[in-house]
Amino acid sequence: MSAAAQVLLKFGVQAARPAPGAELSLLAALFRTLFHPLVIGGLALYGLGAVLWLGALARTELSKAYPFVSLGFVLTAVAGALLFNEGLGMLRISGIALIVVGVVLVSQS
Repeated sequence: MSAAAQVLLKFGVQAARPAPGAELSLLAALFRTLFHPLVIGGLALYGLGAVLWLGALARTELSKAYPFVSLGFVLTAVAGALLFNEGLGMLRISGIALIVVGVVLVSQS
């Protein structure tokens, strides 16, 4: 859920940017960004994610549930590469692989 929220926030921040040459005060730029529908949607997804997280914690051990949060890093890196043309170098790919292996190991214990 947090990875989807991050994607919406990124799209919203990009969409809320003023046109080249247009000048906005800091306060106007802040309000333009905070009240952009994609930013609001991203923040709403964070809220929904928190509610779902509470449900997960009620049903499973914290030490087993929390490592799955790290999958958000994996999903965010992949989304960044696919949607925003962000680089995925060998170090980043290696880190992602380590995260996935770690989550698999924790889920097996």
